[in-house]
Formats: sequence, C-alpha cells, structure tokens
Amino acid sequence: MMKNLKTFLGVAVLAAFLTSAVQSDGTITKEGKTTIVNTTTIGKNIEGYAGPTPVKIYIENNKVVKIETLRTPDGPKYVARAKKVFEGFIGLPVKKAKKAKVDAVTGATYTSDALIQNVRKGLEYYEKNK
Repeated sequence: MMKNLKTFLGVAVLAAFLTSAVQSDGTITKEGKTTIVNTTTIGKNIEGYAGPTPVKIYIENNKVVKIETLRTPDGPKYVARAKKVFEGFIGLPVKKAKKAKVDAVTGATYTSDALIQNVRKGLEYYEKNK
C-alpha cells in the first residue's frame, strides 16, 4: 500500500511539474484581457535575410490587435519595410488571420516572408494552447 502511495505521489509531482513547465515557458502570457504570444522559442528556425525574426502577437477577444517585431539581425531598414505585412492580420479573428493571404513586401522579401511565417506559427500555437 505504501509503495503504491509513493508511486502515485511521484507521478502526481512529475505531472504537476511538467504542466507548470509547459505553461510557464513564456510563449503565451496575459496582460489584463490581452493574450500575448511570443514566437522567440516556437519560431526560432524561421529566418529572414540575416537570422531569426520573432514577433509578439497581441490578441483580445480572439482578434489580433497588435503585432511587434522583436530583436532580429535583419537590418532596421528592412524590418521597418517588412512590418507592413502586419496590416494583413490586424483586426482579424485568429482563425481568419491564420489563413489570411498576405504578400511579402518588395525590397524586404526574406524578412517579410519570415514575419508572416512567425505570425502564422504564433496564431497556431495560440489556438492549441489558449
């Protein structure tokens, strides 16, 4: 009986640890009624011209309200130009935003393609983990 109780407690502690580890990885955070998805970890293999292009996606009432670029080695001139792709996602419900047809920006194609991929990856992650 005591052995079964120890085994049960060990499994319960492990399950609690794994649950908290997944929930506290920083990918999804809350600020009031806003959910924020950070693609630094989940999109680490999505690269623009010079490297990773992570974003933060702000979601309220299941709609995309804001997107920010995070630190990237892509040049500021290209990032500023590429951020225009965010306009294709802002204001849309998450489900529609995931499927929105957004074109890359000429002159910053690699960077804008990577930003689009990161937004889509973040929205998919949000739907699975909200």
